[in-house]
Amino acid sequence: MTTRLYYDDPYLISFDASIASVERRDDRVVATLDRTAFYPTSGGQPFDTGTLAGHRVVDVVDRDDGQIEHVLDAGAAAGAQPLQVGDAVRGDVDWPRRFDHMQQHTGQHVLSAAFERLFHIRTVSFHLGADVSTIDLARDVSQSELAAAEQEANRVVWDDRPVAIRYATDAEAAALPLRKESKRTGRLRLIDIADFDLSACGGTHVARTGAIGVIAIPAWERFKGGVRIEFLCGGRALARFRAWRDSLAATTRLLSVTAAELPSTIERLQADAKAQKRAVTALQAELAGFRAEELVAAAEPVVLRDGSAARVVARALDGDANTLKSLASSIATRPGLVAVLLSSSTPGLAVVARSSDVGGVHAQQVLAQLVAEFGGRGGGKPELAQGGGIQGDPNGILAAARKAIAAD
Repeated sequence: MTTRLYYDDPYLISFDASIASVERRDDRVVATLDRTAFYPTSGGQPFDTGTLAGHRVVDVVDRDDGQIEHVLDAGAAAGAQPLQVGDAVRGDVDWPRRFDHMQQHTGQHVLSAAFERLFHIRTVSFHLGADVSTIDLARDVSQSELAAAEQEANRVVWDDRPVAIRYATDAEAAALPLRKESKRTGRLRLIDIADFDLSACGGTHVARTGAIGVIAIPAWERFKGGVRIEFLCGGRALARFRAWRDSLAATTRLLSVTAAELPSTIERLQADAKAQKRAVTALQAELAGFRAEELVAAAEPVVLRDGSAARVVARALDGDANTLKSLASSIATRPGLVAVLLSSSTPGLAVVARSSDVGGVHAQQVLAQLVAEFGGRGGGKPELAQGGGIQGDPNGILAAARKAIAAD
């Protein structure tokens, strides 16, 4: 069993050890030691990284037998020591990553305890991510409860209370006021935040709450009948503040307003954008009417498959799906017309429309024949159908459409 140095001293980042086993596994080297300061993935906290005898540590795994595996990059760095069983090696833990995890994990204890103490809300699970961390609470919470728990958690941080590591048997722990009952048996490691929280935990933590810096809740969402809270501590909170500060400064500069004026300015811009969109839509409809008149003037007379007569507008145009649909619909408002409009781009868009008095054409069936011959997909109704992804020469596609409409 590997002796876990981080249990008693999470600030220890350089240590000496002996290799207990070493093997090559796929494209990695896996080593176990008699003792280690590297934390393995466990309890919602990710593993430490760093170097072992000059080899880069890319994963740390806690085995069921109590051994800790150090997964090393097989490509040895310059000056890296060859690894053999029994050799003395030096390990160095990546301190910025370790300290970040210590801040986040201790902050989680404080925040979870705040929700428990103030509102008796239990923390169901915890995840320490690369950028943000989350806790899942057993029930939904109000915005005022979130604010109160955040304020209480930061009060404890700013009190700079000691965070002690204690040990107890499972029987002794059963008599202690643990925030959450431990499922482990035997000797338990306890994290004691003075006069605020006592929890069984194997993670790494700061020595005093002041080292957490600050605990901030930037977001939350309902999740599985409760709520998932995103939180940031210390350096992560500072990084998020800087990102928001820079984004806010750029936005206020572009809009020439103060930060306090942003909500009302955005509401005004949204209203203006909606009004402009309505105006553009009206103008597009008016323009479609004029273009429709031009196209109708050049419509070709045909005899339909049911023996009735109609005029066909079959053209390839430069336009998107909305433009083609608006134009085809405008043409179809006039009597006796069938419109087949195709985009000039490839793959092509196609719209088929007919006037209400033209019963001899089924727009959806015409489109289906084009799709069957030239690929793509689409659908619609007897009066209007549209599709996309149609491959082929526009002139050939339009000729096929005329053939599908006209009598043999």
